[in-house]
Amino acid sequence: MNDIGAREPKALPAWAPDGTIYLPAREDGPDGAAIAKVSDRSILTALLEAERKFGGASVALEDGEQRILTYTELVRAVAALSRVVKRETKGEVVAIMLPSSIAAVIAYFAVLAAGRTPAMLNFTAGRPTLVAACEVAKVGAIITADRFIAMAKLEPIAAALAECAPVLPLETLRKSVTRRDKAFAVIGPKLGLLPRAAPDSGAAIVFTSGAEGDPKAVVLSHRNILSNIEQVVRGLPLERVKVFFNPLPMFHSYGLGPGMILPLVLGRKLVLHPSPLRAKEVAKRISETQPNVLLATDTFLRQYARVGDPGSLSSLHFAVCGAERVRAETRNLVRSRFGFSVVEGYGVTETSPVLAANHPDDVRDGTVGKLLPGIEALLEPVPGLHDGYRLKVRGPNVMAGYLQPDGSLSSPPDGWHDTGDAVVIEDGYLSIRGRLKRFAKIGGEMTSLVTVENLAGAVWPESLHAAAALPLGHKGEIIVLLTEEPDPEPDELLARLKHDKLSERFMPYRVFQVEKIPLLGTGKLDTVAVTKLAAELMAGNEEKPGD
Repeated sequence: MNDIGAREPKALPAWAPDGTIYLPAREDGPDGAAIAKVSDRSILTALLEAERKFGGASVALEDGEQRILTYTELVRAVAALSRVVKRETKGEVVAIMLPSSIAAVIAYFAVLAAGRTPAMLNFTAGRPTLVAACEVAKVGAIITADRFIAMAKLEPIAAALAECAPVLPLETLRKSVTRRDKAFAVIGPKLGLLPRAAPDSGAAIVFTSGAEGDPKAVVLSHRNILSNIEQVVRGLPLERVKVFFNPLPMFHSYGLGPGMILPLVLGRKLVLHPSPLRAKEVAKRISETQPNVLLATDTFLRQYARVGDPGSLSSLHFAVCGAERVRAETRNLVRSRFGFSVVEGYGVTETSPVLAANHPDDVRDGTVGKLLPGIEALLEPVPGLHDGYRLKVRGPNVMAGYLQPDGSLSSPPDGWHDTGDAVVIEDGYLSIRGRLKRFAKIGGEMTSLVTVENLAGAVWPESLHAAAALPLGHKGEIIVLLTEEPDPEPDELLARLKHDKLSERFMPYRVFQVEKIPLLGTGKLDTVAVTKLAAELMAGNEEKPGD
């Protein structure tokens, strides 16, 4: 960890434990000033400026039904719908429950233009979670579409949400657009009649994945999101990109910020797809629309590369993957079949979301690249963990705070957000050891479940794997591995463990073959469900721990 040792320690917060290391923001001089300048406006203002800068006739959007909108058409649709939203909704927060589509984009900006704050609902989360989200955000109305509800078979959820707030289908809202609304849509934006929200006001309420428990309501300001966009601009060669392809849901901060807002305010054409799960459809649409960059996760990208016809993904200069580790097998697959690079990035919902990213010309396998400009870091020691630190970050992209049930905001202390991740930084490159909640304590040592999953991935690269830590009485914990690999042989894992010179504590106590690894709608592991399934399998196993 020679990069850390070379830094001069700075003043630490009083609450920082002994041994904490401070890393100043990278290039925080001119870049810091530029980020501050660009982010001192609202997201709606940034869209209007993009229309003027890149031309109203420029194509802004194309969605899964091959509908196309120019910038002028988008702005007019937003302005017209905003007047309806303002008339038909009450309260400060309006929720949106739609797949990635032109309709979702218009709804998001229309809520902003109505002077409301959008709350992005994860329609894959289930009824109790969605109801809780609406209650904590004090949602005044929910915008969706009857067609989407029917296709996704969400009628029971829509009925439950209707008890929290009025559910407003876009089909009905469109019928409420009057001639005056249409006239306003033409002249209002030109006359500057759309609202200019304060940069530090809420631009979105995004809910954490819930992979480790109940989702939290994260309030991201206009400044947060626009700062992160500028940080990404300074970290990735987006000048090479003319067309973005985003199949990720907008209820996820990755799909919302980098995936939707970034291309639109930068004047790049954005191609949307309603679901990342439809691998053949996605590969076909990439071939048809010829994008230069794809936003994905490792799991989804591997599926697209496998099912895509020869050359179907070859327009891509690079793919940016987040939310989970990028495997060497995925990099090799896309390089050999389609010739583009996989850029692994890292972020969390609370940081709008990107914190670090590899550069396509400087990909360091096993790392997520360097922290983006303007981000400070604290590295705190963790008892029992000898290869990693707890990462805390501060910067203009760090959230306004968590929304509490009483309507108050719980902001990060001194601006520092605890990512909950264990990391190592070497030569400026960040490596993620895993979520600290995803470590098992074995013999007093913190043992990463991600390392166990990586071990399984090296042995059985064609299958998905998930590890869980289960209690072993007073002796600590055991690791149980779930795998989709048919007939997994533990001896193969042990042989690989010895080859990689890993400690025997990384060897799973049990290996169970399962039909499907539990995943969230974003493609991330559902670690709560994984742990529950592992416990059930262990309970049904005749030989108990300690026998």
